[in-house]
Amino acid sequence: MGKPTGFLEIGRLKQPYRPVAERLGDWRQVMAPWSDALLKEQASRCMDCGIPFCHQGCPLGNLIPDWNDLVYRAHWREAIDRLHATNNFPEFTGTLCPAPCEGACVLGINQDPVTIKAVENTIIDRAWSEGWVEPLPPTAETGRAVAVVGSGPAGLAAAQQLRRAGHRVVVFERDDRIGGLLRYGIPEFKMEKRLLDRRLAQLEAEGVTFRTGAHVGVNIAVEDLRRDFEAIVLCGGATVPRDLPVPGRDLRGIHFAMEFLAQANRACAGEAVPDAISASGRHVIIIGGGDTGADCLGTSHRQQAASVHQLEILPRPPDIRAQNNPWPQWPQVFRSSSAHEEGGERMYAVSTRRFLGDANGRVRALELVEVAARPGADGRLGFHEVPGSERELVADLVLLAMGFTGPEPGGLLQALGVALDARGNVKRDDRWMTSVEGVFVAGDMQRGQSLIVWAIAEGRSAARAVDAYLMGRSDLPAPLA
Repeated sequence: MGKPTGFLEIGRLKQPYRPVAERLGDWRQVMAPWSDALLKEQASRCMDCGIPFCHQGCPLGNLIPDWNDLVYRAHWREAIDRLHATNNFPEFTGTLCPAPCEGACVLGINQDPVTIKAVENTIIDRAWSEGWVEPLPPTAETGRAVAVVGSGPAGLAAAQQLRRAGHRVVVFERDDRIGGLLRYGIPEFKMEKRLLDRRLAQLEAEGVTFRTGAHVGVNIAVEDLRRDFEAIVLCGGATVPRDLPVPGRDLRGIHFAMEFLAQANRACAGEAVPDAISASGRHVIIIGGGDTGADCLGTSHRQQAASVHQLEILPRPPDIRAQNNPWPQWPQVFRSSSAHEEGGERMYAVSTRRFLGDANGRVRALELVEVAARPGADGRLGFHEVPGSERELVADLVLLAMGFTGPEPGGLLQALGVALDARGNVKRDDRWMTSVEGVFVAGDMQRGQSLIVWAIAEGRSAARAVDAYLMGRSDLPAPLA
């Protein structure tokens, strides 16, 4: 490495953000750029460890020590080449990924890990500003055609890889714009849509065709895809939201998180959204303590909610690793996102008993109770109510952000006749093929709700499998088996 003693001399710095008062007045991305000098120092903390566990922590197998060293030496062009060798969309992972690579960083055994995510994001920002990100159309056409169903990160990664192998690729998206959850699930303040749009322009310049409003199994017949394409890649995601079937669930003012976030994203894009769900002036309760809940929190702040509470059934995580959570496991520690720094109150170890309504049938409060988590005889965690801990919390807007249960049943999956596993996800073999010949699957549709970095990795792996299926062999790289 450029500075072998960097990790001994330099501490980890936090990602810089724009001031809270400033960013709450707009929808622009909250992150502020790093200076070259500070980022060089942060990259120098990479310790040239004998076994870079960050490779194992990253599903893409990113060449992290390589580009840390290149950034330290200011070899930015070489750094983006290393980064693009394993990751089609570093700006997506650099802004949205929770960085499992940092959880696996060897320095994290007894210090704060390297700021890998910040280095990655700065490399790709520099590459775009310098004009180094260009279309890479194939040098030869294979004459084979592949349909990709779904335009989230898995679908886009699969499409780009397959196109670069020389196949004709058409991406079918049921929504009116390309991007999946990147478009309508991720708030603008977390990732501005211009980052997505410039990548889509690159894919189009490479020859990928996008078809919007194309709901396969509804207004696009599965038989037509089977006739017109030699392979199909299913990348529709896990989009069925987890519900909360308690008394009062049918009251007005209770919505799934994605209803709320999609409408906010459409409004940011300049669309008119009739009867939009708005947090303006309301007492908002978000049920679910994960990333989607934090996205709802930041959106509620920008819509000027009167108050916001975020509820989590699990206990508050510790500030440092517990003894039963050793490195290189993902550190289960207390974290605050940019949205949490902007306000609101987090409540842990609570469960919703019921929703209470007013005379007009709208939610006015919820009744919650404290819970204690204890493992049962089977070792699985169970939650037990704490007697006498019941109380009401005022609410006139409730957002359910408790994750997703899997892909939508029926429709496309039923028409194709693909087999599902016990969890309702699409089954695949070690060739990324479903139970139906020539139909492949990648991303959350087969994995269940997961991370963007897994989606990109699986899209790349499925693309290699499809290429090998069509051509007998493949030169495409694949990070996963």
